Amino acid sequence: MDSTASHLTEHAFEETSGQVLGLVTWLVGAVDWLYDHWYLLALVLAIAWGVGEIVVRRLAERAYAQRMALELIPTGHFDPGIEEIFRRGVQLARASTSMPWWAPRRSKAVQIRLRADGSSPLRYRIEGPAGGERLLSITPFGPNVTVERAGPIVDKPRDHMVRAEFILRGKLTAPLREVPLEPDPLQPLVDAVSDLRAELGDLAEVRLDIQRAPKWTLRARRLQLMSAARRQEHRETQRAARWVRQDATGIQDSLSWNLQALVTGKDGSAGRRLVMPPVPRRVDPAEALGKLAHDDHLVRVQLLVMCASNVEGRAQARLAQLQAGFDVFGGRSRWAMRGFRLGPWRFGADHWPTRRSFERRWELGQCQPPRANWVRLDELTGLLKPPTVHCRLPLLAGDLPTFEFGDPELLLQGIYRGPDGRRRLVATRTVETLFECGVGKAGGGKTERALAQAIAWAHAGGGLMFVDPHRDSWPRAATFLAHEHLMQKIALIDLNAAGRSARLSSWNPIAIHHGQAPHDVVEAVTDAFASVLGWDDAAAPRALTILTSSLAVLVAVNQAACQAGRREDQTTIFHVRSLLSDPGFRGAALAAVADRLDEETRAWWRTVFPTFPPDAFGVVLNPLARLAANPVTRAFLGQPVGVYNSRAAMDNGLVVWVCPAGNGPTDRLLTALIARDLLRAVRSRRDTPEEQRRRFRLYFDELITLTGAAPETIASMFEDFRKFKVSVHGMTQLLGRLPAPVRMSLTQNASTLASTAGSKTAIAPITAEWGDRPSADEVAVLDRFEHYMSLTVDGRRIGPVRITGPHLDEVFAEYARPGKVAALEHAARVTAGAMPLDELTAAAAAQQARLLDFLTQRAPAATADARLGKHTQGYQ
Repeated sequence: MDSTASHLTEHAFEETSGQVLGLVTWLVGAVDWLYDHWYLLALVLAIAWGVGEIVVRRLAERAYAQRMALELIPTGHFDPGIEEIFRRGVQLARASTSMPWWAPRRSKAVQIRLRADGSSPLRYRIEGPAGGERLLSITPFGPNVTVERAGPIVDKPRDHMVRAEFILRGKLTAPLREVPLEPDPLQPLVDAVSDLRAELGDLAEVRLDIQRAPKWTLRARRLQLMSAARRQEHRETQRAARWVRQDATGIQDSLSWNLQALVTGKDGSAGRRLVMPPVPRRVDPAEALGKLAHDDHLVRVQLLVMCASNVEGRAQARLAQLQAGFDVFGGRSRWAMRGFRLGPWRFGADHWPTRRSFERRWELGQCQPPRANWVRLDELTGLLKPPTVHCRLPLLAGDLPTFEFGDPELLLQGIYRGPDGRRRLVATRTVETLFECGVGKAGGGKTERALAQAIAWAHAGGGLMFVDPHRDSWPRAATFLAHEHLMQKIALIDLNAAGRSARLSSWNPIAIHHGQAPHDVVEAVTDAFASVLGWDDAAAPRALTILTSSLAVLVAVNQAACQAGRREDQTTIFHVRSLLSDPGFRGAALAAVADRLDEETRAWWRTVFPTFPPDAFGVVLNPLARLAANPVTRAFLGQPVGVYNSRAAMDNGLVVWVCPAGNGPTDRLLTALIARDLLRAVRSRRDTPEEQRRRFRLYFDELITLTGAAPETIASMFEDFRKFKVSVHGMTQLLGRLPAPVRMSLTQNASTLASTAGSKTAIAPITAEWGDRPSADEVAVLDRFEHYMSLTVDGRRIGPVRITGPHLDEVFAEYARPGKVAALEHAARVTAGAMPLDELTAAAAAQQARLLDFLTQRAPAATADARLGKHTQGYQ
């Protein structure tokens, strides 16, 4: 049995050995055959790789079709912290894996697109898996960033295009430079595209793909780095050993060593020292791996850049600027363009063989980063968020339109100097520029800018009224308005008349021959007096009642005169004195319009008026006496049929220049009457359908003077005029000196807020509206004609931005007609119905007799006598 078992065991062993030997022989033969036919193996491997690559690309294209895009739009106050940005990075990394299981690795990435195409300084888009949309839509930035679903971008082909891929160079395990958040890390990139010109086809785009790497890739990279570190350590050790041996040999062969041996009598060779070579030190993983030592928040990135233009050389220059912008992030490791340079030629993503791979990754959003591009999320802080409040954004043509002469849709604002030094006239849209405020010291350029805007608006066919208490603006503007097509629509109301031969226009505030509503006229004049004199229901109820009742009678007389076809027989505000102090005139007036007055008014005149003592009327008669004592205001306001008609100027698009005489008590009362009439005229446009209302602009120079006369009226203008297509442009040296209602209405509703140089105290209220960006210190030292201003374009605020105010002699040089100024002034006075001052004064003096004649004829003689006696007896 033992021999049989032993025999069987030997047989099995021989059989097994034969099989193993046969297998080895077959393997050797197969290797030999493959060695002789290696090309077949290479072909099979190539085919397998090709088929696999085709399958992967098809799957990647299918996954790309399921991607979505979001656009992040920051507000002007967007100022995130490090933690908020880091959390956003974690969201992006997590969202990169929200793909179907079959999607290849190259498709599992989130892409940040920084794009400058002329539509905005720098558009910030996120593209990623559709499954991660919810995660990407809810940002840690809060309400300061608006997230909008974005569609695909289709670019027109450009004539010149350059491409570049950036990889990490230097010590790859070292982090990029830690860039502070203030100023914005994106600022160098924004500066690089700040001179982009969309009309030349300029385009620049940066794409950063973020991908979470698989664990095995990270482990392989770590093994590679550790092996490289050990090899480097061994090389350093060997180099050190060679130097030690060379140093020892050099010492023993030196002259001093041999002299010492001769002196001591010792054999130098017998006492040779034992040299211990250095031992390789242990490689520290933390030092060798650097930022790759830990797994947390480690990602792979792919950085692609493309620039294009229709002008040769601009795309290459833009790429060089962007490359310089990425240098800001460089430290021991840095971003560098992939490729190499050979003399004047550079070979990279723009050339074969890498160009095709670049275009595939660019068009299909595939992420295949170089093995060196490992970063931690905190290294990408500057790229994980849109531009912040600390980023200076340039003004593009799409942000602030370029002004074109003769275009009524645009309103001139000034001259903007771009980052490339080009200057262009900029404008806002007329429909959006509702209220404007210019602040600054005298001579700073605020009036010059308003004049330029008004002149351009007039040449575009617009209507306006320029109210200037000092009259300096008219001679300055006349040179550029002296054109034939404008002369017939310009009216000059100049109350700075000197001498009896001076020509003056006229206005009757209580006339109604233009179709004014009687109660609106009474209210407007009463409110004007009340605002200047400080009347209200608590302080001066009697004065308000007396003036209101008197104006009601006089307006009723004017209504009767107009209906009788005798508008030349209308009363003026000076007849309030006759009505209160002349019993005969009062009786005739009341008798003539008794049927036009309501019972309550007639009862007041019968029962209340006689109870007033004579000195009760002084508060009303005194301001009227001052107006009558001034020959200019007496002539201007004393005509029964005035030519000045603010409502007609608005409806017909006239250009009206109103120059009050100054800012004394009488002048303030006249200014208040004009302002209140403007308010009444604008509100009366409610009788016209909105689409038929013609746009009209009001310019108020020296708001301090105007608001001192009618603060509530001016405040109401800044609140109400928008509804009636009337815009207001106000100028003042000190915003703080304006009455509180005016100041609050102005800053609340201002479409444009501008400031020239001035004291910091005066400028501080304006810069406070801008959040002290720029500060009062910056604005205070501006040069003449320089402004900081915030504007409204397409429903959003632009700026504050530095704008140079237009100088008339420079911007409107082609429009200057100094030889036609005299003709313009003559035509403007003719349009305003100007007559010699002495003729107007004589007509005003004769109006009392003419009016009495009309009142006598108005009622039958017997009835008039009876009424006159009754009322005279009651009123005396």
